[in-house]
Amino acid sequence: MFKKIIFQLHWFFGISAGLVLAVMGITGALYSFEGEITRALNVERWQIEPSEQGHLAPRELVSRIEAATADRVTGLWVDTRHDGPGMAFLAPPPGERRGPRIAFDPYTGEVLAEPIGQDFFHLMLMLHRFLSMGEVGKQITAASTLALIFFCLSGLYLRWPRKALNWRTWLTLDWKKKGRGFNWDLHAVAGTWVLLFYLCAGLTGLYWSYEWYREGLTLMLSDTAPEKRGEGRGRGGRDAGNGPAPEVDYDAVWQSIQQAAGPGLVAWNLRLPAVAGQPGTVFYMLDGADHVRAFNQFQIDPKSGSVSRHERYADKSFKAQLLASVYALHVGEYFGMPGRILMMLATAAMPLFFITGWLLYLDRRRKKRAALAARSSLKDADSAAGWLVGFASQSGFAEQLAWQSAGQLQAAGIPVRVEPLSRLDADSLRQTQKALFVVSTFGDGEAPDAAQGFERKVLAGSVPLEQLSYAVLALGDRQYQHFCGFARRIDAWLGLQGARPLFDSIEVDGADQAALQRWQQQLSDLTGAAPMRFEETPWQNWTLAERRLLNHGSQGAPVYFIGLTPPAQSDWQAGDILEIRPRHGAAAVQAWLQHSGFDGSEPVTLDGQATSLREALAERQLPGSFAHLVGLHAQALVDALVPLGARDYSIASVAADGVLQLIVRQAVQAGGRLGLGSGWLSEYLPVGGQLLARVRRNTGFHLPEDDRPLILIGNGTGLAGLRSLLRARALAGQGRNWLLFGERSRACDFFCGDELQAALEAGDLQYLDLAFSRDQARKHYVQDLLREHSARLHAWLDEGAAIYVCGSLDGMAGGVDVALREVLGDECVQQLVEDGRYRRDVY
Repeated sequence: MFKKIIFQLHWFFGISAGLVLAVMGITGALYSFEGEITRALNVERWQIEPSEQGHLAPRELVSRIEAATADRVTGLWVDTRHDGPGMAFLAPPPGERRGPRIAFDPYTGEVLAEPIGQDFFHLMLMLHRFLSMGEVGKQITAASTLALIFFCLSGLYLRWPRKALNWRTWLTLDWKKKGRGFNWDLHAVAGTWVLLFYLCAGLTGLYWSYEWYREGLTLMLSDTAPEKRGEGRGRGGRDAGNGPAPEVDYDAVWQSIQQAAGPGLVAWNLRLPAVAGQPGTVFYMLDGADHVRAFNQFQIDPKSGSVSRHERYADKSFKAQLLASVYALHVGEYFGMPGRILMMLATAAMPLFFITGWLLYLDRRRKKRAALAARSSLKDADSAAGWLVGFASQSGFAEQLAWQSAGQLQAAGIPVRVEPLSRLDADSLRQTQKALFVVSTFGDGEAPDAAQGFERKVLAGSVPLEQLSYAVLALGDRQYQHFCGFARRIDAWLGLQGARPLFDSIEVDGADQAALQRWQQQLSDLTGAAPMRFEETPWQNWTLAERRLLNHGSQGAPVYFIGLTPPAQSDWQAGDILEIRPRHGAAAVQAWLQHSGFDGSEPVTLDGQATSLREALAERQLPGSFAHLVGLHAQALVDALVPLGARDYSIASVAADGVLQLIVRQAVQAGGRLGLGSGWLSEYLPVGGQLLARVRRNTGFHLPEDDRPLILIGNGTGLAGLRSLLRARALAGQGRNWLLFGERSRACDFFCGDELQAALEAGDLQYLDLAFSRDQARKHYVQDLLREHSARLHAWLDEGAAIYVCGSLDGMAGGVDVALREVLGDECVQQLVEDGRYRRDVY
């Protein structure tokens, strides 16, 4: 919870103070080399020629400057470290704090022309300190400086990795990332690069922002007790500007400066008091000083030249030196020219964080709006007057059909609400008059995970439902003995409770389009509206960009890492599924043609497109018997053969990666033939070739909306679905993740091992527990890891953790379920399922 609060404050202050900090950063960077740039711009304009006699003494300089300006000089700044001009400060006009500043030739005393660029740099300084808004702007920049310090500290906390001593975790940028992933990486990594510079600039910048901060810093760092405001240092109190001007003996003053500073004097700044009777101040620099602003200072009597309160930089304690070097620290001069350059680059990069922060914020808002829009497009309806569309889905297909059915009802003007069965109870059914149930059966007749609570609590009881009229769309797979078993149990139970069917239940084998069309027609008959075809996600061309073997030398079947370049405007979430339309390899088609006697070059039409028979057969089931095909011409043959079914794969990446990635094990059928889907992806499809695919939402395996801890459990290629969840969590800065992964051998089968170890070191994983079954005499599996770490499992679940399981249903998922029930108890596991904290993507 604390981390979530810090994150919310981080982005809130970022989108509010970020623009001000961007302006301060750019203007600060532009102003950082003001002196050097001004001298370079005016080198021809000023024409300063060094003299062998050196600079004029202060008396001659002041005499010539006052004669040229007809005004009184109140301060001089002369620097022998460069051949640029000196600066003279004139008496301020009545009511103003500072007078004009003019440039002069220190060798002749000639007043020089107003420098080119002076107005520009003055504007930069005013924007940097006040936003050119006076006192109001000062308060805004001061608050933004406080925000900058908060950004540094909160950003450090939010991305703190588990192994903080690994420098790569902090400082390396992954240039392969795209979209949100790259923006987040750039925001976090670049933020680490400039962290110390921003802390230094922020902590010193507050010195000029708040009086309380300046007094507190002085009290903490000064070697002497701080003076009360308005006392000492030649300030003269409230009436400093009233009274006669001081008499100045410039010869005595200059002699005192030379004696006090010694032969190493290279720069000096004389500041005269506003009225007689007060001391002036001299700041001076010695050759070989610690940095370009390591000033010594003393007070001087302008009339007699007597020196008092001499403070030498070298004699100060380290903390007092830091206090005297606040400006040098602020601009980086404390660390020499490299420090100035690095501080300039860091401040110039300030807009980068404003821009990337806004991009991340807008992306997060866009995704939230898209999720809300998907569910808010339907009109609200009360439970009695509106239709209920209830669904039970394991992989997302039933949910998709439920929303499409609801859309068809609403198009006919019928109010409707869509609910998962896990949210329905006896009371809600009693209040409903008409309902559609779109129900998937998981495995051999079982309820989907999220609907187990509905079966246990509702179907096990008796509820009078004479008022209810209903229809059931049952999804299943005929290869299982108990085809559509769960949907049939719902249908039978509703009949026993007195509910009346609107029409006979419709059972769908796989994605049988004919059955789905019957459902659509029945809905059309009920509503009186014209039939509407369900809008399927269109198949699109995806390009195979990468194929890499992950388990060289493994005892198991080859496993490949597949990278697909998506078509334009493609999007998916962690946990979603990619459906592909596989094809036979060219050799399999050619062998079938030779045995059947057909000519593969004959022209045919497939899905409205002209192609050859050979190409068309690559997308059709090829029977082993040819008796029923004798006498058919090429087009009739294509029409007679059944299309190949789609294959589903858990997605292993997030959309921000720019590439959709899969982890695919090569299946081998009887006779040594490769499986259709895995063979097409891992063997037959050439790199750079295209395949037809589409993303299917799988909301049952999406991440929770909050940042609760996640326990991720999987084996083999089930790592794919878990990897996408981890990638999304890492991009969101959510590191409370625990991965339990199992395979045969660590040496050969630790898929994405370097990546997972890096995530562990970066803090994106808190725990990584591995079980390699063949690496020891007694086989060891992920379910054994759960038993070994039962205490941690209890602790994480007590903190609200959710469990995600991805991988094989037989063996791993079943074993994990048994282990969870042993460790937690049946009731606890059942409650986790019903609360949506135990989710599975298994096959």
